[in-house]
Amino acid sequence: MEIRPIEPPDLTEWLRMRLALWPDHTAEEHRAEMNEILLDTDQSIFVAVRPGGGLCGFLEASIHVNTYGTETSPVGYIEGWYVDADVRRQGVGGMLVKAAEAWTVERGFREIASDCEIDNLTSLQAHLALGYNEVERLIHFHKVLEGAQ
Repeated sequence: MEIRPIEPPDLTEWLRMRLALWPDHTAEEHRAEMNEILLDTDQSIFVAVRPGGGLCGFLEASIHVNTYGTETSPVGYIEGWYVDADVRRQGVGGMLVKAAEAWTVERGFREIASDCEIDNLTSLQAHLALGYNEVERLIHFHKVLEGAQ
């Protein structure tokens, strides 16, 4: 599975997946936020590319100055993370997270954090399986990244 930064032809698929992850927002609201994200140099979007074409997952990463449970500032932050149902539990989510962790280290930071809703047990289990530590409820995560300066 190829994991790479988002490219202009990916926008329709990114929107489809954002709507699946955050269905309480309209397509117009998502498009507006997507445009802001694409212009922000402190954010990055990684996508998982299906072998036959199209996308099957994305991760939105950013830089946070303050967050729960971290020892340094600023840190990387996982803002949104989605994998299509037909490819879940195959390592795609973990590969997206590894891309965000590498991006964080490349930016010179040694920690990354995340969160999930308190009733999202799937996300909680995925974070824990990838080495993140629960630090507070609303569930927030923290991980010290290897290879950082």
